[in-house]
Amino acid sequence: MSPTTKPSTRGRRTVARHGELKSPHPVAMLMKILGIFVAVVLVSGAGVAAYALTDLTTSFTEDAVDLDGQESVPPDIGAIEGGVNLFVAGTDACEPAYAEYFGDRCTGPDAEGELNDVNMLVHISDAPRRVTVISFPRDLMIPIPSCTAEDGSETPAMSKQPINTAYSYGGLSCVVKTVSALSEQPIPFAAKVTWGGVIEVTNAVGGVDVCLASGIRDYYTGIDWPAGMRNIQGIEALQFLRTRHGVGDGSDLGRVSNQQQYMSRLARKLVSEDVLSDPGALMKLATTAVDNVTPSKSLTNPLTLVQIALAVKNVPFEEIVFLQYPVVTDPNDPNKVVPNYDSAQAIWDALAANQPLQLTGDAGSNESVVVVEPETPVEPTVPDPSAPPVQESIALPSDITGSTAAQETCSNGNLRD
Repeated sequence: MSPTTKPSTRGRRTVARHGELKSPHPVAMLMKILGIFVAVVLVSGAGVAAYALTDLTTSFTEDAVDLDGQESVPPDIGAIEGGVNLFVAGTDACEPAYAEYFGDRCTGPDAEGELNDVNMLVHISDAPRRVTVISFPRDLMIPIPSCTAEDGSETPAMSKQPINTAYSYGGLSCVVKTVSALSEQPIPFAAKVTWGGVIEVTNAVGGVDVCLASGIRDYYTGIDWPAGMRNIQGIEALQFLRTRHGVGDGSDLGRVSNQQQYMSRLARKLVSEDVLSDPGALMKLATTAVDNVTPSKSLTNPLTLVQIALAVKNVPFEEIVFLQYPVVTDPNDPNKVVPNYDSAQAIWDALAANQPLQLTGDAGSNESVVVVEPETPVEPTVPDPSAPPVQESIALPSDITGSTAAQETCSNGNLRD
């Protein structure tokens, strides 16, 4: 069977020195992906948090989106039961406050359009809890099902279109429906964040420290940065997330891996004492998230947010895995990619089995990132005699790139003109 026919030792390089990695705070991963407001749950206690979240979600629900064909999980007391999937889309909306940063994108004939350029499926497993984040490249060519457009009309199903056009056919719901069909995974929860929202969230945490293994120069995004650690805020956060010409071989696949470095380091920033020990800072983050995240209606119940937070509260960094959906070059267009269904099936089978993932491929695609050796080795976890036996891991195919949140990666920049 062809890998593109759908079926029924990462390189290490010492670049910089960093301190010992710690396991994430209970809600670190969720804050990063669904909105930082969930942090209030763990800091101020469920009672106060529920009140705060109820107040915040009054405006949060105004633009909430129905997910066509996706059944939501009914809220209950305690952690959400079973495994659950969430989807996060990052879109390139030309919001007036940020349009100047997009150049021709927001002044040309396509200025009114909106594309889902970042697409992440987040899987939270049943106990033992694990979190797997699967990124889908924007140049991935896949079928897009019939969707309900903004005016209520039904768009025709299409056999092959770029994944990042799904939003233009039916908004967030159409993107979720497309990814659900591709992955054959139910997706009851989703959220959309614009690039402007990324700027605001990054600013709200005081910036994110990213690592550049070598200098980055990218004419298209305006980056000309030397190697080393760099605190990015405002427009620099957007430049870093949008750059592809400045890292690896200049491909979109490399950009995805670069974005995963940002997400991992944002998680570390959120678990730092500067953020979690300051209730005022957390409420600021909560307000920022509410103002910049468009959720599915299934995510607007504060109790649901608490359930999800409780489900991931004890997930250690090594069990938070970032993967890139496996692809091969499109035989009809060398600038596009198509799914490698055989390798992708290994991901879905591993998630169904709920066993630890063993990454055999590189940390990033197309030489875009390198793994950094921490200055102080991570101390091994002391075995808990009462804990269940350690599960055997499942080795993913080597063409699936990715890393865990326990690893540190640095952008492998280039100085192209």
